Amino acid sequence: MGVLLQGFFFAPGKISGVPSPLDGDHTVPFWWDHLAAQANMLRRAGFSAIWLPPPQKGASGSLSSGYDLFDDYDLGGKDQKGTVPTRYGTREQLQRCAAMMRANGIDVYVDLVENQRDGDDGRFNFEYIDAFAQPAKGRFAKGPGDFHPHVPEDPGVFTDAFQFGRDLAPINGVPKNHCGDGLLNAADWLTRALDAQGYRLDNTKGVSTEFMLRLLRHGAMATRFAVGEFADGNASLIENWANTVQHRSSAFDFPLHFMLKDMCNNPGSFNMASLDHAGLAGSDPLGAVTFVENHDTDRGGVGGPIVRNKLLAYAYILTSEGYPCVFYRDYSTDEHCFALKDSIDRLIWIHEHLAEGGTLQRWKDGGVFAFERLGGGHLLVGLNKDSTTARTIQVQTGFPPNTELRDFTGHAPTVATDAHSAVTITIPKNDNGDGYVCYARPAQIGPFPANPIATIQDYEGASDLDIKPAVENKRVLVCRIFVQANTEIQARFFFDASHWTAATAIQVEVEDPGGKQLASQHFDRGSAQGTALRANAAKSGFHGFFMQAANTPAQNKTPGYKLSVTYTAPQTLM
Repeated sequence: MGVLLQGFFFAPGKISGVPSPLDGDHTVPFWWDHLAAQANMLRRAGFSAIWLPPPQKGASGSLSSGYDLFDDYDLGGKDQKGTVPTRYGTREQLQRCAAMMRANGIDVYVDLVENQRDGDDGRFNFEYIDAFAQPAKGRFAKGPGDFHPHVPEDPGVFTDAFQFGRDLAPINGVPKNHCGDGLLNAADWLTRALDAQGYRLDNTKGVSTEFMLRLLRHGAMATRFAVGEFADGNASLIENWANTVQHRSSAFDFPLHFMLKDMCNNPGSFNMASLDHAGLAGSDPLGAVTFVENHDTDRGGVGGPIVRNKLLAYAYILTSEGYPCVFYRDYSTDEHCFALKDSIDRLIWIHEHLAEGGTLQRWKDGGVFAFERLGGGHLLVGLNKDSTTARTIQVQTGFPPNTELRDFTGHAPTVATDAHSAVTITIPKNDNGDGYVCYARPAQIGPFPANPIATIQDYEGASDLDIKPAVENKRVLVCRIFVQANTEIQARFFFDASHWTAATAIQVEVEDPGGKQLASQHFDRGSAQGTALRANAAKSGFHGFFMQAANTPAQNKTPGYKLSVTYTAPQTLM
């Protein structure tokens, strides 16, 4: 099923999220570049997907973590709220980061904030600059009719108790469909701009389930993965939400998180037997995204953080059923992080190679839980909460008689099943979370392959967006893409040819990192929409797309367009 990395955290003492050069220290890289530099390492460790924070410009500008989302169409390319880049970087850096994740075989999930917007004029009016920096001409301006309480609460909202900004009204907003269609179109645009493979859905308690279904069935979103943040310990409520959205989205397993927090923080009073088919994953493993910590719980929200024995919780989610999500701050060796990388890397290998199929409990009492994964070659897992004493248990297994079993965590010696397929194992004491073993047939441990995948990113130019439209007699930079040497670049060109005359044309050019022209193509009103421009990259690095219009008619002086660019990025930063 893979392993997901939550690719950000909130640094201690900062309400604004990750370290950023916008705080004044220019030795700190922008976050998009910091992640891009780690893409190959993350895939070699076994991560199959990464969850990125909300990438749009927030109301608090350089301090914004993205959840106070302001402009749906500003990915760090407009001068708004006191900054051009977001806290995480520019649009170019974001798209390079996404392309490099794909070049390493990692899926990209983007955080979608569909509950609120922030940064209005105080009267629920949202206006944005356009591609020419003209005020109040950007796409998807909003007014009071797009928000509750100016219109009735939408159907299918579980609770509106948590307000993090102006509360969007995609169903009941007026004029009808202005808000809903605007949000759908913006999410579609974002998906195509990044070539996103999935979404984390923020604060789903506050978003209409009717709208959520529309969102996840619309346009580019229709086949993508989704996981919803329904922050509640009541598994029945989460299942109710999942049923209402017709299981179009998975859900984060908050009930399991709360149980694991109790196991780690208060082991003395915790009953290990309760781990048997625990949480949402216990009843719906294919619909549950399991996690130990996230950016909210780590800061004290939603019940607070796990403060001890955290590896024992990771040993559970990375060997049991469900889709596990690792928190960046727990994993990374960065400053302010907990550097559990080596132990989690071993557990990821176990998850990806050994943890398959259904689960059968093999031992459970107040202090120890042991279970067997029945798929593939089988995996026997033992967890011990006791910080002072190791536990030795004998359990029946599904392994053949007299089979040698290796503990892949390195915590215990090799053992063998007896003539009746039973085995005696010793689970070490829970010293700072190390109270676990994972037994299977011997195998060679090694890094995961990083198989490159080409990315397809759309660059749309229009006056009301962040990229300029085609301009008469002016050479305009559309974008720069980060390309691996000796790979092909293909760009399909779609353009607004309304009112064009026989003399109207657009010239599109591609340049290599040194400014050498690699390809050029002329488009007129007779050119087929989607015609491909191709070039071969001889060097790795940024390749630029430029265009210039000629003889544009008065009725369409600055034609809009879309460049759909397919390319393969390098696997590492140079």
